[in-house]
Amino acid sequence: MSTNTTIRDRAAGALMGAFIGDALGLGPHWYYDLAELRRDYGEWISGYTDPKPGRYHEGFRAGQLSQAGFILKLTLRSLVECGGYDEKDFCRRLEEELFPLLDGTPISGPGGYTSQSIREAWRRRVKLGLSWDRTGGEADTTEAIERTLAIAVRYAFQPRELASAVADNTVLTQANALVASMTVAFGAVLGLLVRGHALDANLSSKLMDLVKSGELPFHAVTSDNLQPPAPGQPEPPRAGLFASPDALLSPSYMAAAAADPEIRIEPAWKVSLVYGMPCAIYHMLPAAYYLAARFHDDFESAVLHALNGGGQNQARSILTGALVGAQTGLSGIPRRFLDGLEEADELRRLSESLASMVEQR
Repeated sequence: MSTNTTIRDRAAGALMGAFIGDALGLGPHWYYDLAELRRDYGEWISGYTDPKPGRYHEGFRAGQLSQAGFILKLTLRSLVECGGYDEKDFCRRLEEELFPLLDGTPISGPGGYTSQSIREAWRRRVKLGLSWDRTGGEADTTEAIERTLAIAVRYAFQPRELASAVADNTVLTQANALVASMTVAFGAVLGLLVRGHALDANLSSKLMDLVKSGELPFHAVTSDNLQPPAPGQPEPPRAGLFASPDALLSPSYMAAAAADPEIRIEPAWKVSLVYGMPCAIYHMLPAAYYLAARFHDDFESAVLHALNGGGQNQARSILTGALVGAQTGLSGIPRRFLDGLEEADELRRLSESLASMVEQR
């Protein structure tokens, strides 16, 4: 476990790392043609940039947040002001602070773009008048992770509460069981990093220990180290929501690949080509886990390789920024990323306020 950073420093680092990743992605977002990305931004993007005319987020400025950052900030404020996750308060904020700014089309709202999952939740809630237990759609993307990472930080030492709150918040916009499983798993990983555990080949076994103790709601029949169950062993009671623990196992495989001298992705930004450039959660998470393990003590390298890989580089940078920020702590994030971030003082205040609520139990 890490001894060089404090719990509060790691918690604040995770949150600010996510905000920084979001703002870094604002300019060069969603270039699937890497030659076009290099033509517009050069061989290496090293900081915040303006979106180009005719591209996503046109009209916004370098260092500003996209809608993902806007929603993360909304979530963070709710957690800080309520002292924890309050679903009614969170939903009220969506209805009062976000939904009036949307019109149901993609190119609209804070940040200049509204994701599929949020558009669908807006349609079901505002246009159809459905209750909040019926607003989740089938988008297979990472938008729920991009906001629930704040919930995961808050409950880092309370995995049972973490899993419950993250799952409940996820299904407000994404009702797909696989997406919910992978979202909760990311939150559980982030929680362990905030606690000081390493993102390495042993992390998944620690997550599986939480499954076996009933603190994470995943179903598992194997014995220790994924060995077969004993003959005649009864089916274990359902631990909760998710049929498979595989989402908890994958982070350590990516970490093992990052540490294996016989497996090299060079340059590291090409992780986007190895795991995929599209938006789906099953492309984003492996790349973020790999980069966060490989550059566990180097925030700048991690987020910039996430960014320069193109495609859905904003989500990749948010997730990587959170995972690496939780390892380096806020104190390990280079000052220039804070200086160039719009609203940095307010975001830091909110992040440090939530970090002060994270207590070892």
